[in-house]
Amino acid sequence: MNTKGTEITQRIRLLLSEMNRGVYEKETEISLSLLAALAGESILLLGPPGVAKSMVARRLKEAFVNADAFEYLMSRFSTPDEIFGPVSISRLKESDKYERVTEGYLPTADVVFLDEIWKAGPAIQNTLLTVINEKLFRNGDKELKLPLKLLVAASNELPAQGEGLEALWDRFLIRVICTCVKEEEEFYKMLLDDDNERERRSLEGQISDEEYAGWQKEIGKVTVSPEVLSCITAIRKALTSVEMQDTEIRRNIYVSDRRWKNIVRLLKASAFIHGRKEVCIIDLLPIYHCLWSEPDECAEVRQIVIRALFVLYVKEIASITTSLKSDLKVSRVREALDKARLNGDRRDDDLLITDHFYYQVENHGTGNTYIFIVDYKNMKEYHPKDTPTIGVMYLDPLNPKRTIIRAFSDTGRMKEQKMERVTLYRDDRHLYINGVRFPMRRLKRGEEQQLCFGNLSVTDRDYEMELETVSARIDKLVKDLSDNIFVSEDDKKSVSEYAATLRKEIAWARVDVRKLRYGDE
Repeated sequence: MNTKGTEITQRIRLLLSEMNRGVYEKETEISLSLLAALAGESILLLGPPGVAKSMVARRLKEAFVNADAFEYLMSRFSTPDEIFGPVSISRLKESDKYERVTEGYLPTADVVFLDEIWKAGPAIQNTLLTVINEKLFRNGDKELKLPLKLLVAASNELPAQGEGLEALWDRFLIRVICTCVKEEEEFYKMLLDDDNERERRSLEGQISDEEYAGWQKEIGKVTVSPEVLSCITAIRKALTSVEMQDTEIRRNIYVSDRRWKNIVRLLKASAFIHGRKEVCIIDLLPIYHCLWSEPDECAEVRQIVIRALFVLYVKEIASITTSLKSDLKVSRVREALDKARLNGDRRDDDLLITDHFYYQVENHGTGNTYIFIVDYKNMKEYHPKDTPTIGVMYLDPLNPKRTIIRAFSDTGRMKEQKMERVTLYRDDRHLYINGVRFPMRRLKRGEEQQLCFGNLSVTDRDYEMELETVSARIDKLVKDLSDNIFVSEDDKKSVSEYAATLRKEIAWARVDVRKLRYGDE
């Protein structure tokens, strides 16, 4: 981060701090509104009356030097004259031109707040599409370039289906669900706060028109890293099948190409504000506000984005764990074979070894049933008075045509893994599954062991160091996300909770490292 970038970041932090003073639990709405303004986008606030939606727009006016604001409550009787200015009678008489007197109306405002946006008629909606998209307004035979920096719309309901509001709904890139003050302490502060003087004071760090124009050019120069593009791909795929909470319903959330294009502009603005010339993973989290269509999708879409931020680390952990478990299997099987031979137990020398780790059980099911060598070696001999070994039987996730048997006493995850509980014991030549005897697949005369276990060896990888490296990178991402100006406290908490689940996986992997290194159980 260069000096200029640091100054802008500190300045925006200070500005947001000032703007949030005297407004309670609206930090997310105000910060995202400022991000939308700096990206040249618009924001929709969805929530019941009386939750300070209009206050957000008024505070955004304070972010800019000498900014003009326009605010209007829509109704089904609202006319274009009330929004864009009345028709000039004098111009109509003198020059026969249909022009509006725009001074004091939307076309001359820097910040616009339109309440109950969906009640606007078609004539207003169609003009707003051009205003939001191109920042242009056609007045008579002239096209006016608008000074508009931010349009904030509000409603207590979603747009009605079948009334042609889809295009306008799609133009609001950021959509935030607004609620009443939740924390009791903040609620009391809000009740007792009578200081309205602050509204009339100028804020430190206000942005001038010249700075705003310059920043727009700089934002356009920001690049996007391949890592971010890969993350966006993961999010897009996940959005095609979103699992709704407490239901078995999966929903395909449509996000238009235009919307993704605008999201990238938003990411570039975030990177610029944080003093970077390239969009990074840490810029991505707030975009979940751009991706939901129904309020009940918001929570799951947020989790999709959070998971996508950590997807590279999830893959690394999975790769390390897979190799580690393979090495652990090698170690255990070798140990079991060596122990049997040292004890003079040669009963299983002619059993066919499959895929290095398994013996095959004949005449069971489809004939594709296998048991882990270590479990078979350590199994009790058949005796009527003995308690059988508890095991599980399940389809091999890597080869669904194969059934695997393991001696496994932890039945807590049986339902999750679709495992069947079984009892097991053996004699010299058979395996007993739930009391039924099955022969083991043995080498035929002249047949050689094709997959000789002796060719395998435990790798000398430093698993502990690899796990420590991934853990440190996860910690860094969590810290970097917490430093993002536009990440809310609730989002930081959700990120920390998800990171904690990854650390648990790392902790379990470390247990396997100890087993591999010291033979601990």
